[in-house]
Parts: sequence; structure tokens; C-alpha cells
Amino acid sequence: MPQDLLTLYKLIVLYMLDKVRIKLAYSQISSFILEKEYTNFMTLQQVISDLQDTELIKTDTSLNRTFFSITEEGRKTLSYFKYRISDAIINDIDTFLSEKHLELKNEASITAKYYKIPSSEYQVELIAREKNVELVNIKISVPVEDLAKTICENWYKSNEQIYKYLMEELI
Repeated sequence: MPQDLLTLYKLIVLYMLDKVRIKLAYSQISSFILEKEYTNFMTLQQVISDLQDTELIKTDTSLNRTFFSITEEGRKTLSYFKYRISDAIINDIDTFLSEKHLELKNEASITAKYYKIPSSEYQVELIAREKNVELVNIKISVPVEDLAKTICENWYKSNEQIYKYLMEELI
């Protein structure tokens, strides 16, 4: 694989992350790049790995879902080399992000994770954000890991109804 192409793919990922200013899931990045047939899955994996190794992007993993965001160093790098991305590719990215804006935002603004706590229980943390402001942050202790996983999965499915219920009951 020519280095110029790898550099272009890295710049595409950096541009996407910079443009949205939210965390994007791997599936969202790959959806764009693979659908447009810019490269294949294996090359994209290498690109993401290289960007992580050089600390141009950072990751946040929750329930087998990995989200990426651009670092300050990534922004600097993009500002130096953005000219290498053609206008046609920038247009493709901008169109994709515009069409998928709500979907991308919703996926990044709802998080659920769990971890083991010293009492041999699991702590579940459910968060809903809007414009980087936490609307709700719920922590629940549960006795077993399976229950923690189920709560996290249900939060992704039903967070709007749960938030609405809480607001109706509390206000």
C-alpha cells in the first residue's frame, strides 16, 4: 500500500472526527469509508491503529463499542495536511455527516458502562448528554455481571423513555 494512500485515509478519519466534534463509533467511520470504497477493512484497521499509536486520536470503549475522538495533536496535523484531501472527498464526508447528523449525535450522546466494584458487585453507569452537558447520570449497583450487561443494553434501547419518565416523576 503506497504511503500516500495511507496518509490520505488517516486524514479522512481525522477530518471526520474534527468536523463532528463528537465521538464517532468505529462502525460510523467504517460505514462511510467502506461504503464509498475508499479502502478495505484491513487497511482501515491499520489506519485506526496508526492514528491511535501516534496519539492523533483517542478511544473510549464501552460495552464492546469503541468511540474515537480527535486529539489536539490530531487537529494540528490535520491543519497542516488537510490540503491533501480532495474537494470531492471533503464533499462526500460533509454530505455523509450532514445526512447522518442526528444518528451520529444520538449514538455518541448515550453511554452505558459497568465495572466491578470492591464489594463483588457491579456498578452500572448510564449517561445521556446533549451538547456536552450531562442531562442524566445514573449509577446502579447490581449483584451479577449479566444483570449489568442487560441494564446497559436496555439503556441504549430505551433511554428516551426512561429520561422522560424520570422528568415527569421529578418535576
